Amino acid sequence: MLRNKKFWVLIVVLVIAGIAFFLIPILLDGQTFYSSDLAWLNSKEVVDVIPVVLPLDKVAYDNKLIELANNPPPPLPTTKVVKDPQTGLETTITIPAKVLPPNIWPVKTVYPNDGAILPFKRIIAYYGNLYSTKMGALGQDPEDIMLAKLDAEVKKWEIADPNTPVLPALHYIAVVAQGSEGTDGKYRARMPSSEIDKVIAMAKKINGIVFLDVQVGFSTVEQEIPLLEKYLKMPEVHLGLDPEFSMKTGIRPGKVVGTFDALDINYVANYLAKIVRDNKLPPKILVIHRYTQNMVTNATSIMPLPEVQIIMHMDGWGGAAKKINTYQQFVYKEPVQFTGFKLFYKNDILTPGTVLMTPEELLKLRPKPIYIQYQ
Repeated sequence: MLRNKKFWVLIVVLVIAGIAFFLIPILLDGQTFYSSDLAWLNSKEVVDVIPVVLPLDKVAYDNKLIELANNPPPPLPTTKVVKDPQTGLETTITIPAKVLPPNIWPVKTVYPNDGAILPFKRIIAYYGNLYSTKMGALGQDPEDIMLAKLDAEVKKWEIADPNTPVLPALHYIAVVAQGSEGTDGKYRARMPSSEIDKVIAMAKKINGIVFLDVQVGFSTVEQEIPLLEKYLKMPEVHLGLDPEFSMKTGIRPGKVVGTFDALDINYVANYLAKIVRDNKLPPKILVIHRYTQNMVTNATSIMPLPEVQIIMHMDGWGGAAKKINTYQQFVYKEPVQFTGFKLFYKNDILTPGTVLMTPEELLKLRPKPIYIQYQ
């Protein structure tokens, strides 16, 4: 009798298990959890809907900032042997270490939100415009050749600094300053969406990111940046501002070097921050070009935000000594958050006997640049 009861209990359990086996996947709309079939977790559809955002490791963040600051070690006390002229006895005395001014790097700013790229990855970017072979490495060669050259630079940096992963980028001039006034008298040309779309598609092929660069001419950031919002809502798209072509004095682009004030830059940072908050995105990166003092006024008032990481980017060309001096004068001395350094394939080697600076040379800078741009 007892055996019969056990038999029927076993039958009932098996029937319930069989029903659950077929019914649960239906209730879950076909998303099965069989150990042999978890591929749906990595499907494009799921990844697009739920992007991977790594939580910020504050300890690792702080340590990386110290590494990038590249400050020299503090001086140590020294000793000196002094001989008494009367007795002839020798005594060893300790000379205190020289007191140095406090380091200005790393900069003490707010921590970024989760998913921040900097300072955990170094960005290696090609800069230019698809309509011109003379504006930079992006646009100078056919796509496949250009991407292969960028990959070669990426590999050089991976070897030079194996502790910092490299992220490739395309830095596209989406608003181009020009010598003619145009239909609205603003001395700038906006690139069509079709061209921006091409650059974004190129970046996806190399798992890279995109910077849309803005040269406002006689226009303003308040007029130009909102027109790029549909792209800035994309997690892989970031922004660059070029003060050289912000003509606040009424003189057309190319005749004098333009300028942005901290008010302009903070407006853009806050605009980006709102996009990040509204669309639940990882932090954006904002690159500011600079190679003179007046290109950026009131730089100490520029405010990095949890949603926006700011790079002051040394944009001058010439030999290594000139470029390093420009970096020291206009980037190092007015710290904001992170730094960048541009290399010109042509203009940096115009003087006979000069060569392009190498990753190893740039890694000796103080601070080490986290964004490298090739033009």
